[in-house]
Amino acid sequence: MEDDAEAFVRAHTELAAVPYVPEIRLHLITPGAVPGGMRSAVPDAGGDDRVYELWERAGRLPFWACPWAGGQALARHVLDHPEIVRGRTVLDLATGSGLVAVAAALAGAALVVANDVDPYALAAVGVNARANGVAVRVAGGDLLDGTPSQQVVLAGDVYYEESLARRVTPFLSRAGGDVLIGVPDRACSYLPEGVFEQVGVHQVPAVLEDAPSKRTTIYRLSKHSVT
Repeated sequence: MEDDAEAFVRAHTELAAVPYVPEIRLHLITPGAVPGGMRSAVPDAGGDDRVYELWERAGRLPFWACPWAGGQALARHVLDHPEIVRGRTVLDLATGSGLVAVAAALAGAALVVANDVDPYALAAVGVNARANGVAVRVAGGDLLDGTPSQQVVLAGDVYYEESLARRVTPFLSRAGGDVLIGVPDRACSYLPEGVFEQVGVHQVPAVLEDAPSKRTTIYRLSKHSVT
């Protein structure tokens, strides 16, 4: 299954620089990677359903094939402030493409674990880590009922859905170390009040969004309790 998933990732993506983090190259949906009839959907891919239909063949939406705003901003923040992760163990929760995990590894983390429930995302992490010359350990499955053991927990764009937010916040609150998240401005955001403090703001190029760029905020967990 792992080899098949990696082959699927490679077959439907192209290696390209991440717009807001050009130091990192990922296997992403690009016009050339999408079959002919679909290519017109990609350059202005602001939510085009045809792109989603293409990737439904994988069984779920391809969060691993696009550089989402929350992840781009968080990866940029980590690379610009490597002391956050240098020499420390890191968990990248809901990693998707592995962008934030790769950034942490490039910034000098001692060990990076990238987690996702989607086997295609885990495959993408592997090919993307190798493309950037770094080592990232993958961990599949749902971790949210547990307690993170890593010294730093990073999560790009995990507050877009209410049911997920209800589980993510307690998980992050149980972390014993530092927690940073990237949150784009959207009409639907379920970021809880009084739990995080703002540490940075970025205007990030966006795909599959309602605008060509998104104001995206980096937050640090400021209170290890659930409100």
